[in-house]
Amino acid sequence: MPLLEQLALFVASFMANWFSALSGGGAGLIQFPMLIFLGLPFGVALATHKVASVALGLGATVRHWKESHLERRFALIILGAGLPGVILGASFILHVPERWATVALGILTMALGIYSVFKPKLGLEHEPKNREGRALISGVLGLFLIGVLNGSITSGTGLFLTMWLIHRFGLDYKRAVAYTLVLCGLFWNGTGAVVLGLIGKIAWDWMPALLAGSLLGGYLGSHFALKKGNRWIKRAFEVVTILIGAKLLWG
Repeated sequence: MPLLEQLALFVASFMANWFSALSGGGAGLIQFPMLIFLGLPFGVALATHKVASVALGLGATVRHWKESHLERRFALIILGAGLPGVILGASFILHVPERWATVALGILTMALGIYSVFKPKLGLEHEPKNREGRALISGVLGLFLIGVLNGSITSGTGLFLTMWLIHRFGLDYKRAVAYTLVLCGLFWNGTGAVVLGLIGKIAWDWMPALLAGSLLGGYLGSHFALKKGNRWIKRAFEVVTILIGAKLLWG
């Protein structure tokens, strides 16, 4: 790629992943459409973005690991429930009409932000719940369905995991974002990247700029979020979800 396009990719990737690390998802709002705008077909852009988003998870993991907010048992539940969904979603997305999926995702994403706006205290306190019995089973089902979304549609699906962890399991925003960035960003996206790479095509020559922007944006966005705290992260989440929803519906 020409140097100017590599620079544009780096800037777009950095900004997308900075916002994503801050709010708990949404890197696809900028990065995925940019790949299509620069000439990649939908399927190639999807697989390429998914690979690059793993660097977001890596950068966020480096920063969040220092805070030690992740509980091993709960992290394994998220991985065990979500990874099969990711594989399923990534396996069939290239056969689904793009516009149908985009409109549905736009409506649901915007609804997340509006819901959070009208719940002023949501996610400000860490109050773990629904970790046993039937309540856990229904929570796991939700994680599986979000995994399907994550594997199939890349724009903002990490936001669904963030909100589900807050609403269903009682996490505060800071902890929910940490789980999303580390487990969804690194492991879910990594699995989706492998599946899409096997059945599709990845633009490897676009990767240096994308990976650099994702890694740096993920680390610095996570650092900023940890410094600002739950109320600031909540506002960022609401802004990003509403903007993503609007873009998906009218983009």
